[in-house]
Amino acid sequence: GLVSVIAGFSFLGIMLGVATLIIVMAVMNGFRAELYDKILGLNGHVVVSKVGEPFTNFDAVRDKIIELPDVESAMPLIESQVLITSPRNALGALVRGMRAADIQQMKLVAGNLRIGSLEGFDDGEGIALGLRLANTLGVTVGDKVTLINPRGQTTVFGRKPKLRDFTVVAVFELGMSEYDRTISFMPLHTAQAFFNMPDKVDVIEVMTRNPENVGELGQAIKNAGGASLFTTDWKQRNETFFNRNK
Repeated sequence: GLVSVIAGFSFLGIMLGVATLIIVMAVMNGFRAELYDKILGLNGHVVVSKVGEPFTNFDAVRDKIIELPDVESAMPLIESQVLITSPRNALGALVRGMRAADIQQMKLVAGNLRIGSLEGFDDGEGIALGLRLANTLGVTVGDKVTLINPRGQTTVFGRKPKLRDFTVVAVFELGMSEYDRTISFMPLHTAQAFFNMPDKVDVIEVMTRNPENVGELGQAIKNAGGASLFTTDWKQRNETFFNRNK
């Protein structure tokens, strides 16, 4: 009887240990998958920039990239830090200047609009805000916010910040508080004017059908678009999260 009791406790201990291990692994794998989806849903799998010269031929480069195997989309964009103010509050934010058609291809954004829409986005002077950013500023669709670009116009007295009012046309919720509190979108042509970048962009973000196989795509993009292109993929940019050897 004593042997049976000891064996029973031993079996119960092993069972609890294995169950705990399975639960912890499931939670960690679920967290990794959720983080993976959020990062790849908003940021390009491969980011293409220009070295040593302005990125003015971005549409021609985009057309060549889109013809490569496994490439799903290529989106020119401008990305910059601004100060967004409202009568209630002021916050630093990251503004992404993009075309409406490209935003619509980002299911994480287009599929999670809570208020408003992106209809006529390219033709207007509107801005789309993350939910937490809109709540902190105390604004909703139809309200105006003021964007301050610290890299404004150059005058004889130095660099003067550039201010401009924008109407909120949409509010989205991506599910990550960091993104929802800091990210906003404006039309590409408006961003080019606001950030003093006429006829050029910062980067082209490339989405692929299989994000795990981006290793050789960078060289293929350089071969197609020219040696002045520089590429980084999502694994390099998020090495801390996904490299188990670190």
